[in-house]
Amino acid sequence: QVQLVESGGGLVQAGGSLRLSCAASGNIFSVNDMGWYRQAPGKQRELVATITSGDSTEYADSVKGRFTVSRDNAKNTVYLQMNSLKPEDTAVYYCKANLRRTDEYYYTRTYWGQGTQVTVSS
Repeated sequence: QVQLVESGGGLVQAGGSLRLSCAASGNIFSVNDMGWYRQAPGKQRELVATITSGDSTEYADSVKGRFTVSRDNAKNTVYLQMNSLKPEDTAVYYCKANLRRTDEYYYTRTYWGQGTQVTVSS
């Protein structure tokens, strides 16, 4: 069984910072891409940032220059450093990982975390 567990969400004032973490655990053979998505009330889930196993990154235009995604491959953990937060960043943030399990190392599956709430007050 594989789990993705997120932490670090909370309430912050506009202009503040938060750091999200997401750790993948279980019978993991290898982890490929990892990333963060978010969903605000009444809106579709959208990509925030992704990072490959080779540390190539991609960001949504709305967060470029403010958010930084990173990972620790030894810990199967991905981070999202969020600076200069704005009220429009308020959403539930979800971690996503594409990985292979030890019992089916030839097949890549997608896993999601349970989500962590980020609220930015004005």
